Amino acid sequence: MCGIVGYIGPREAYPILIKGLQRLEYRGYDSAGVMLYDGGQIHLSKTKGKVEDLKKRAEQEIPTAGNLGLGHTRWATHGVPNDVNAHPQVSNSGDLVIIHNGIIENYGAIKKALQDRGYTFQSDTDTEVLVNLIEEVKKSEGVKLGKAVQIALNQVYGAYAIAVFDRNKPNEIVVAKLGSPLAIGLGEDEFFVASDASPFIEYTNNAIYLDDGEVAIIRPGKEIKLRKVEGDTVVYPNIMELQMSLEEIEKGGYDHFMLKEIYEQPRAIQDTYRGRLLADQGLVRMAGIDNHLEKFTNADRIIIVACGTSWHAGLVAEYIFEDLARIPVEVEYASEFRYRNPVITPNDVVIAISQSGETADTLAAIKLAKEKGAFVFGVCNVVGSSIARETHAGAYTHAGPEIGVASTKAFTTQITVLTLIALKLAKEKGVFSESEFHEMLTQLEGVPAKVERALQSNDLIEAIAEVYKDSTNCLYLGRGYNFPVALEGALKLKEISYIHAEGYPAAEMKHGPIALIDEMMPVVVIATRKGHYEKVVSNIQEIKSRQGKIIAVVFEGDESVKELADHVVEVPATSEPLSPLVTTIPLQLLSYHIALMRGCNVDQPRNLAKSVTVE
Repeated sequence: MCGIVGYIGPREAYPILIKGLQRLEYRGYDSAGVMLYDGGQIHLSKTKGKVEDLKKRAEQEIPTAGNLGLGHTRWATHGVPNDVNAHPQVSNSGDLVIIHNGIIENYGAIKKALQDRGYTFQSDTDTEVLVNLIEEVKKSEGVKLGKAVQIALNQVYGAYAIAVFDRNKPNEIVVAKLGSPLAIGLGEDEFFVASDASPFIEYTNNAIYLDDGEVAIIRPGKEIKLRKVEGDTVVYPNIMELQMSLEEIEKGGYDHFMLKEIYEQPRAIQDTYRGRLLADQGLVRMAGIDNHLEKFTNADRIIIVACGTSWHAGLVAEYIFEDLARIPVEVEYASEFRYRNPVITPNDVVIAISQSGETADTLAAIKLAKEKGAFVFGVCNVVGSSIARETHAGAYTHAGPEIGVASTKAFTTQITVLTLIALKLAKEKGVFSESEFHEMLTQLEGVPAKVERALQSNDLIEAIAEVYKDSTNCLYLGRGYNFPVALEGALKLKEISYIHAEGYPAAEMKHGPIALIDEMMPVVVIATRKGHYEKVVSNIQEIKSRQGKIIAVVFEGDESVKELADHVVEVPATSEPLSPLVTTIPLQLLSYHIALMRGCNVDQPRNLAKSVTVE
């Protein structure tokens, strides 16, 4: 949530800041601002609205020259979205400028103390309180900016990623992180600061990802000074080579990132299992599992913690692990897990799933699980992210950058990784025969081609979307492995089209939701011929007898559901454990087309952020 961009070096900062903010728009925001320093004066422009609004405004009201600058997109927490509450925020003296992602929980007490010392505040933000606290520390302690930031951050509670500039120290930027992501790009006598690497990937492929509780002073021509906020311990930076490319974060001819990412799924799934799935040899190789195999095979249970779409992937994994590997699984919302004093033992394995690797609730759940002695395994997409660093071991999904706020390829690649783990454990525990194991590996290897075929239904799905684009409610039903797919389909629809939608196990329809069924209620039913097919057909008949409209997702060649449904989308048949990888595709396309027809911002839906880095 929120986006941070900063630059210091020989280039003009303004174009870098604007382009960087545009690349961070996917994170979710409601206002934006920039600060430029021209060697003598600080120039500030900020506005409620989009980065394009900021660009127009800034170019009219401030000089855009300067080799140092900070930019920000704000997702409102303290104070409504408006020009005053937008970042950057400035200290009372006008010397210090800050941009901030996160929440300062004790800002109220600090604000009162500062007001007692004569400070005044123009905004409602916790960020303005923080920049004035830094100013007060700097003044009262007689210290330089870097030390003042350290001292001030030891007095606050909450989460932050910050970049601070002092007009009296015009050749440096001070940055720090706790609970919110922050990366420093290393160029030739120049530095970039950003919430992730996308704003500076075209300028450098070397970056430092700050760990929690670290502060860095960056000055062109000098080495980065990196220390712990608490204790002042010197930290030696770990420079990472970035894996993404500029082409990956461009739309590549598609109208929207979401559509591009839907169509990237065949390749993304293949990239996820490449080098891990060796079907011809009957092998699954995963270093994170191989090196800790006994932790999994001897586990009393697996606990999966995640949020949103990742939680739905975890629900699919519950079926996979219990069905294939015969290991008990519990799936928890990370946001609830961290607060309910869960029973965790050293014999538990906790799998934490997050696309960004920065989800605040999931990170907190990881720390709790580690304190209780559990082995924690991470599944995430972003190399070098906080979850990748906090867990004992893990596996990357290799989905590539996902820019659209509504996750698509993250979901299918997470399921792919979790399926590989379950298959490996099933083989190790002797649940499968050699021939059964080899058949499952071959089936998984063939999934990308089946997803390609499922994508060929796009025109049909677009026509269905035209029929239901004005609906106000929608139900999604599935059973077994495809119940979580129903939940995910409903989430996609409400996320980007703002139509109220709910997912249910099909059998639960009679326990309440059937009261909603009438001729105005579209019902999406996932009715594959595996598992509970006859029962799902019975559920469809119950809906039809109440004039409900049926959109059915079925395997190719289905005849029974075709006779009952108003609309049928066929997908290639596959084994039941792998069916979610194929059945989710039409639901993603349906939500995309409906949202587009309703005039919604598909890539940046209202009130949502790609990565929820605050509570």
